[in-house]
Amino acid sequence: MRIISGRLKGSSLYMPKNKTTRPLKDIVRESVFNLLKHSNKISFKIEKSHILDLYSGTGSFGLECLSRQAQNVYFVEKERNAVTFLKKNIEKFQLNNKTKIFISDVLKIIEQKKITEKKFDLIFCDPPFENSNINKLIKLIENNNLLKKTGIIILHREKTANDKLPEYFNIVEERIYGISKIIFGKFLT
Repeated sequence: MRIISGRLKGSSLYMPKNKTTRPLKDIVRESVFNLLKHSNKISFKIEKSHILDLYSGTGSFGLECLSRQAQNVYFVEKERNAVTFLKKNIEKFQLNNKTKIFISDVLKIIEQKKITEKKFDLIFCDPPFENSNINKLIKLIENNNLLKKTGIIILHREKTANDKLPEYFNIVEERIYGISKIIFGKFLT
């Protein structure tokens, strides 16, 4: 696992040897960033953006954002082993001043309004594939006003997942990569 582009390009990430976390494969991450940068439907600028990385694991998505000049990244992860590696990766790249880590269940931390000091330009959601609370997650993000009006949500799901999403969540782009489905969406205003 490595950083694909930006000032940290080619740098390897610390990863656990066990399979308790499912890292976003390099090729999928690269495709996501290519779509963010080049898609006419999405129109997103990563530079100086505020990112919320939910179910962040060891941080590959958020760290890629920082490598590409995002302003800051908030990571939310409940698995202590993954957080250990996330902290090691942040320290390795000396990014402590651009990151904040919340060790908690994603739904609980949003319900308890622990992330309130800013709105985000991009929220990346990479829950375990068996997680079926996607509708609730999207509603919590919207109800707690975590996304800027021009912001985008990216969902990483299993390609066969048939998640029920709120009617006010507009799917802008959807792509399949192997067993993964990447959904880019915005809230209708």
